[in-house]
Amino acid sequence: MPHIIIKMYPGRTAEQKEKLAAAITESVTSIANCEAKSVSIAIEEVKPEEWAEKVYKPEILEKENTLVKKPGYDPFNR
Repeated sequence: MPHIIIKMYPGRTAEQKEKLAAAITESVTSIANCEAKSVSIAIEEVKPEEWAEKVYKPEILEKENTLVKKPGYDPFNR
């Protein structure tokens, strides 16, 4: 615990992903009061043209009650 899944567009380098994971690990261990060995992070790349159906709808709209920070955009322009 905790396991963090990051979904984002492709295009970041392995170095950028490593830096992101390190920064998130540092914040999580500090705030959640856990050890770094307890943290796992996955990065899933999603093509821009697939984002609305593969991420926004199932992970944001359908799980809105679990969001701690909501996005400031809506690809469906509702």
